[in-house]
Amino acid sequence: MQIGIDSFVATNADPVTGQTVSPEHRIADLLEEITTADQVGLDHFGIGEHHRGEYLDSAPTILLAAGAARTKQIRLTSAVTVLSAADPVRVFQEFATLDLVSQGRAEMIVGRGSFIEAFPLFGLALDDYDELFTEKLDLLLKLQASTHVTWSGQHRPALTGQGVYPRPLQDPLPIWLGVGGTPASFVRAGTLGLPLMVAIIGGEPHRFKPLIDLYRQAGAKAGHPKEKLKVGLHCLGYVADTNQQAADEFFPGYARAFTAIGKERGWPPTTRAQFDALIGPTGALHVGDADNVVEKILRVNKALGGIDRFSFQMSVASLRHQPLLHAIKLLGTQVAPKIRQALP
Repeated sequence: MQIGIDSFVATNADPVTGQTVSPEHRIADLLEEITTADQVGLDHFGIGEHHRGEYLDSAPTILLAAGAARTKQIRLTSAVTVLSAADPVRVFQEFATLDLVSQGRAEMIVGRGSFIEAFPLFGLALDDYDELFTEKLDLLLKLQASTHVTWSGQHRPALTGQGVYPRPLQDPLPIWLGVGGTPASFVRAGTLGLPLMVAIIGGEPHRFKPLIDLYRQAGAKAGHPKEKLKVGLHCLGYVADTNQQAADEFFPGYARAFTAIGKERGWPPTTRAQFDALIGPTGALHVGDADNVVEKILRVNKALGGIDRFSFQMSVASLRHQPLLHAIKLLGTQVAPKIRQALP
């Protein structure tokens, strides 16, 4: 199982001190996080895409390219690329260029995103939410397969055999499909034979087993080999020296972030009791010391019938830079080795 990190490059104020890190310092901290993850042997680092004031990741390929110049081994990916609001040709060109810069370490995870700001920003109709993604994914996969593409759709001018350059070092350039909890999305990924990245940010992970089974069944029905149908999890988590320390450090920023989102979506404020339930044995949050987190990942792996990648999302909690770096080191030196030993 691959172990790595996803970051949303949040700029929220420290939940304890109220201080906000300047954008240039937050970017510098991000690059140190990527470098540290590479040095301690983590497998991948992903950067999200948002178009909101509290995030600095509206251009993730630029951040990933800066990380590529500072690293040697770690794979670099989006988490996710909001394909519905992008031009697939430009997306492919940017990630192909990243692949060349990183000497074959680029990947992309494409999805529809969990926020809608990109639609009005780029002049798109939210009513076309599903159609935009379906059409643009179709074009992106054709670009992945061939230099010269003939294609037509409703939301982009047609291609009539033009070449799309540069071509990536990897052939094919890896493309994962990022999904939430919609059965149709799992079936689509399986039918297309795409690796699946499942965002689990609440509830109980074992409840996703029927959806992951649906993905594998759809892939098998479409004739894709089992080894092609990879499953990854994007989960909120944090590692510290003790369980209590991890919970106490992660909760304030986590509660503030989800309470703020809740105001937009009609959720009640996040409480410590809810948080404590989610960090329990069956909850979605992987927060604790290294042994506790390892035990929980192994339990989730068994419950879901085996997973290939696990990504920690820690930036939602607006953690201070030094504790976050320490968590990355614990992931690389304690969590990942124990997972690899348990799942050779």
